Amino acid sequence: MKRLWLLALTLVLAVALAGCGNGNNNEAASPVVSESASPSASSSAPASETPAPEVADKKTAYPLTIKDPTGTEFTFDKAPEKIVSTSVSETEILYALGLGDKVVGVSDYDNYPPEVLDKPKVGGVSEPNVEAIMALEPDLVITGISIKDTAVEKFRSLGLKLVKTEPKTVEDVLGNITLFGQITDKQAEAEALVAQMREDIRKVTEAAATIKPEEKKKVFIEFSPGWTVGKGEFMDELITLAGGINIAADLPGWNPINEEKIIADNPDVIIYTLNITDDKSGKKLEDLIQGRSGWDKIKAIADKRLVGLEGDILSRPGPRITEALKQLSEGIYPGLVKSE
Repeated sequence: MKRLWLLALTLVLAVALAGCGNGNNNEAASPVVSESASPSASSSAPASETPAPEVADKKTAYPLTIKDPTGTEFTFDKAPEKIVSTSVSETEILYALGLGDKVVGVSDYDNYPPEVLDKPKVGGVSEPNVEAIMALEPDLVITGISIKDTAVEKFRSLGLKLVKTEPKTVEDVLGNITLFGQITDKQAEAEALVAQMREDIRKVTEAAATIKPEEKKKVFIEFSPGWTVGKGEFMDELITLAGGINIAADLPGWNPINEEKIIADNPDVIIYTLNITDDKSGKKLEDLIQGRSGWDKIKAIADKRLVGLEGDILSRPGPRITEALKQLSEGIYPGLVKSE
């Protein structure tokens, strides 16, 4: 049942984010504080401004045999020349490694980087279009956590090399980047990207370590109307790395919100996803949060500490996940991480 909830929820969020994605492609976007909140500009530098350490040139030796995160084994005789990605996060990784020219197809929800808008579309993230993918004759298909098991089995039964990722943590994301680098003979690029992301993590976690336990902020995150996230998922981990206390951390995975519990937990900061509209009420998520009965007494709302973040950055376990970490840090503790 939990997996079905997650699949359904991921599709809802993907549709919502895809609808606003074309206008939200600024990788270095800073947290946006709602108009009711005190304005504070982000001091965290864009990831692209952090110089990556030199990495020795590495070449993949073929034939290469790897296991994907599901434990399935594949052998590659050479670097893939035609890659299809059915998951937005994995597409971002491929482009971050300089493989955009090898990508021949993407999901209907891909919108970053802007170049993907011109790529052939191969359907949704849970059930990609088999015929569309087969017509592209890929030698590698990469997919993510949202694809249905039946779809995975179907593609593999057709002889396609379908590598499936299952990122639940930041380390999982870094591992996927390394794996993609090995498969595609982009190991040097992958190591440089991972090193840059680890530097982002270091800056945030070292700053967070200076926060006294009694001064840690309680955080509520609502990434889709009526939904929050608990332990065992990367969004919860990001809050913890930033030095916050996720008030939903006592619950596992993705959960519908309990309005009374949130009032009782009284968060200091509320994080929400920008440009999301509630299907039932037609209200923007920010307005929905502020208009709930009794929520005006919550400290975050009374103190005007509602922080809006770009959904594409916050929700995707890809190369911009440490940008999400920096934005969360800035939203929870403005100015804590100093720019260098």
